[in-house]
Amino acid sequence: MADLAELAGLSKITVSRALSDSPLVNPATRERIRELAREHGYKLNINARNLRLRRSHTVAVIVEMKPSTDRTMFDPYPLVLLGGISQELTAAGYSVLLTTRQGATAAAVQAADGLILLGQGVHQDAVHRFDKLGLPMVVWGAGSRGDTHVVVGSDNRLGGAEVANHFFAMGRRHPVFIGNPSHPEIYERLNGFVDALGVHGIKPLLLRRDDFTIESGLDAVHSLHARKVGFDAIFACSDLLAMGAIRGIQEMGRSVPGDVSVVGYDDMPLAASFQPPLSSVRQDWQEGGILLARKVLALIQGEPAHSEVLPVSLVLRAS
Repeated sequence: MADLAELAGLSKITVSRALSDSPLVNPATRERIRELAREHGYKLNINARNLRLRRSHTVAVIVEMKPSTDRTMFDPYPLVLLGGISQELTAAGYSVLLTTRQGATAAAVQAADGLILLGQGVHQDAVHRFDKLGLPMVVWGAGSRGDTHVVVGSDNRLGGAEVANHFFAMGRRHPVFIGNPSHPEIYERLNGFVDALGVHGIKPLLLRRDDFTIESGLDAVHSLHARKVGFDAIFACSDLLAMGAIRGIQEMGRSVPGDVSVVGYDDMPLAASFQPPLSSVRQDWQEGGILLARKVLALIQGEPAHSEVLPVSLVLRAS
């Protein structure tokens, strides 16, 4: 690294930051340093770095989502996941360093022994970004063919299929899916939904929405109404989207579930007390958090760890 710094005419800390893709170094400089590294065969030696830093006995947990007033950090995702993670890591003598995607360039994160990433990002961009830290990493999300990362997540495809079968049994023949399938988990939910409905010759309408909020669900239904789209069922990829959709349906003068059936995803506590009480696909967040922690600890110790899929269940209420 000292040699690269001399060649580039920069400080060692600037070279270190550039190789870690830090936003503190401008893109042109980062690329110039990466090119020099390639020319001179420089590769980050993880073992040497750990020997230098020794063990921090800290695991960084990065929440990929951007918290907002509509989508807060004290929702079950990620709060219950964090509870399971903290319980397991604390029992093993590790500290938890919690941050969001925006704060993940901090030196303390880069000095951690391992990394848990909650959320893969659009087209797995968050996963690719944090790969560059060179830390043992476990991801909450959905696995994909050819993906070598250790991933823990729920059976999203089954969740989508369960909702499809429920709608068909209810006599619904014009369903809508609300969500952004660029996220791997949402993609799996949509595929399970589409495949199960396809068996009956039904093709659902996809309505893309990036924000998993009540306002976004409300806007989605208004859009359907403005386009004069006929629909009798909505599968929203999150409970907040589903709640917004119900409000929109009611504003149109239609009833839930009389005219339109609505199902969400996550089964957050508010779902049971919402009016009408929301049907939703339940995930086992607590077990998911525990598994994430156990697998990252295994990787830190140089032991094998494998991806794992948790079961889901459709909780039927009044929507």
